[in-house]
Parts: sequence; structure tokens; C-alpha cells
Amino acid sequence: MATLEMELAATETPAVQSTRFFCEGDSHAVLMLHGLSSSPIELRYLARYLQGEGFTVCAPVIDGYSAGTGQLPMEQWVENAAREFDALAARYERVSICGLSIGGALALRLIRERPAAQSLVLLSLTLAYDGWAIPWYRFLLDWAYFTPLRHRYRYREAEPFGVRNEALRKKIARAMQRSDFSEVGPSTIALPALHQALRLARAARKDIAAIENDTLVIHAIDDETSSPRNPRHVIDRIGSNFLRTLWLDDSYHMITSDNEREIVARETALFLRESEVARGAKDAPVVSKALARRLRQLAAVGRKNT
Repeated sequence: MATLEMELAATETPAVQSTRFFCEGDSHAVLMLHGLSSSPIELRYLARYLQGEGFTVCAPVIDGYSAGTGQLPMEQWVENAAREFDALAARYERVSICGLSIGGALALRLIRERPAAQSLVLLSLTLAYDGWAIPWYRFLLDWAYFTPLRHRYRYREAEPFGVRNEALRKKIARAMQRSDFSEVGPSTIALPALHQALRLARAARKDIAAIENDTLVIHAIDDETSSPRNPRHVIDRIGSNFLRTLWLDDSYHMITSDNEREIVARETALFLRESEVARGAKDAPVVSKALARRLRQLAAVGRKNT
């Protein structure tokens, strides 16, 4: 969710067909949760990179949360995501959870329900819409939900569409003029979905200290949708012994599509493999030279400390 503008609109959900992304890899599966009312498309680059590094990758369509799947309360978003996790856990030795934007809030709630997860990756975590481009009337979102406005208004995405890259921004603008969707998400979001997202974010803020899973946090310092206060809320409280934080300086909110998407993908893959080493896994499969070099360094450090 990038900058928002309010518009009078029909109550129908935009006609978008979300498509599940799944690719079989090794015994470490990564459950990838996209942003609010969006689809796995916005995680496509990262998913393909992880696939290339040997991971099993699953970016599901979540009923009531993904685009074109109707409206359900946030509790059912968590339940539906948990079913996806359980299906992976039944087949694979390790399952990590990765969430983008509000998908990060969903990941936080899910890992509280499934603490056996290998690790947690939070990308552009959104616990509050407090970025520099969010309009002044953001505090009215919850109020508007309890009025007839909930049936009349949608929020329309506006520039910069979550991306700092100007060429990509123009491409997204053209895509949103032609249809209800682009590679960074929907052109509009319904008030009921926003209301449930705010409920989810409030729930995700609780009991963070109880999360002890290995955690990676990646956030843009100039994120126009969710300010650095969002990840810092987690960084300052989480109970993880293996916590890594990466701040980006050439991206906006959609870091899986913007200028530093390669860095995001590479660091995510490295972290997931390092988490395996930290948990005592032997002979983790490696594809790229960068991963092999980093893991050899970790192994050497481990031998020195024993």
C-alpha cells in the first residue's frame, strides 16, 4: 500500500484473479505472504530468486485477504495462513515465514500461532500507516468503517506507488490506468479491508517479546507508507537471539520491486541459509557462490568458537 487518495466508488471488488506461486526445492520451505488486497505477483522477483537458491517457495492466495477473494475478518486471514503453513510443515523439514507490508503483520501473528517455524522475514513491515506520503485523514479510517462510507468509498493508490525508481513508477501508472492492478498491488483498496488490516496490525504489536525465532528485518529509511518506527517496534522488543536488520537508502515501500530488490533477495537467501547453520543443520544446499562463501565463513567462525 503506497500513497492513498480517497474516491467515491462502487462496492464491488476489482476484478483481479490472484494466482498462487509454488516451486518445489529442498527441505527448507518459505511461506511468502503478500500485502493487503494484493497478490503473489508483488513477491515474484524474490520468489524466483529463492527458487534459484534451492528453496521450496510457496506464495499462496489467502481467502479474504488476497485480491479477488472476498472480505473476511482478520482472524480468518490468520487461520487461512496457518493452514498453508501446516501443509508445508507436513512435507518439509523447515518452514520459514516471510511477509511484505501488512503481510509482515500477518507473519507476526502467524508465527505466534506456529512457533516451530524456522525463521521470520519482515519486509517493509506495516503496523501503522505513518509514512511521509500517507494523507492527513488516515486517522479517519476506523471511524469511516462504522459509517455508510464503508459501502461508498475506496482508497486509490497514487504516486509514488511505493517505488523510487521513476521508470518503474511510470510503468505502474500506465498499468493502473488500464486495469485495477499492477505488479505492486491493487489500484484501490476497500474500507473493510483497511479496517481489518488495522485490527491485524494492533494484534501483531502484542507479545512480540515471546517471538524467539531467527528474524530478518529489511526496511527502507524513506518508506513513504510505513515509517522506520514500524520495524523498530519489533527490533526493540523481539526475543530472537539471531536478529538481523538491514536499512535500505534507495527504495520506497515496495522493496521487492524497487531499486534494491536484488539486495533484498540476496540478503533474504543468505539469512535463511545462515539460520539453518545457526540451528545446526548440516550440509545446507547452496547454489550461488555468494552463499557458499558466506556459509564457509560462518562455519569457520563456528569452529573457532568451539
